[in-house]
Amino acid sequence: MSFTFGIYPGGAVGGDLGVVEPVHADDPALINRALDELQGSLPDFLVRAYLHFRSTAASGERLTPAEPERLLGAGARRLELVLGFRDPAGDVESWLAFIREAIDTYGDRIALLQICEEPTVDAPYLDGSTPHVLSALVRGVVAARDHARDLGLTDLAVGFNATPALGPDLSFWHDLAATAAKVAPDFHDALGYVGFDFFPDVFRPIPGPDLARAVELVLTDFRERVLPTAGIGADVPIRIAENGWSTGGGRSEQRQAEVVETVLATVLRLRERLSITGYSHFCLRDADSAATGSLYYGFGLLHTDYTPKPAFAVYRAACRQAGH
Repeated sequence: MSFTFGIYPGGAVGGDLGVVEPVHADDPALINRALDELQGSLPDFLVRAYLHFRSTAASGERLTPAEPERLLGAGARRLELVLGFRDPAGDVESWLAFIREAIDTYGDRIALLQICEEPTVDAPYLDGSTPHVLSALVRGVVAARDHARDLGLTDLAVGFNATPALGPDLSFWHDLAATAAKVAPDFHDALGYVGFDFFPDVFRPIPGPDLARAVELVLTDFRERVLPTAGIGADVPIRIAENGWSTGGGRSEQRQAEVVETVLATVLRLRERLSITGYSHFCLRDADSAATGSLYYGFGLLHTDYTPKPAFAVYRAACRQAGH
């Protein structure tokens, strides 16, 4: 089973109250240099990018990072493109047109197309709070699969992402199955993967010796308890879509390296049993390495000025080992 690495290379990140902007604009030349170093001899490496839909021109659409095609290394890399449904009106029909337009625009540069961004989270800056998000998700997956097929993009995989279900409440997943049955009966056939966003030891501290076991438990739970609730079986692969650990404010760079190493080792150990086919790190560069008051400024493998933290070498080594 093949396994593909990737990374979100932008500086902007989502925070408690919205987007946290980097203190310095992204530098495509320095980003490409870092991506080349991570990729090494790997034949495939994914650039994760976000584009959010809104039906009103006044609210605008933003691509993060800007012009991600500049980061594809003359065809050596492809996009893991995330389409977020942030429309206050919940305009699903316009959303479907937006999906088709994105596929038309980026075509065979897309390896993975993620429909919606964390629809499991009911927060103003994530898709779970948007009206009609479940309909947008299931109809969006089918529309994307069908349009990609019409264009001959047979290796473009369409999926969605989710966060851990921390507790017995699986109402989202029951509702997902019911919505698919009602408005998109082809949803399960069209689904190419499910992305998983998780940040162990960031928002809930985990003692170092317990981290690997905690990662194994949450991944196993997602595969064996959560996904089957929505009728999603083991034939649909999981991809780690967002994972990282933030430095700053007393959180050391050495600890970041240790967490990244432990999570990667655990994911790779479980990939056959749980059908995990990829990992994308969040993210390449800090929004502000000097900030101390927020968790959201220091997720990068690099500092704000693109100098490496120890975790950069850890991720590079994992990618290089996979390439041999």
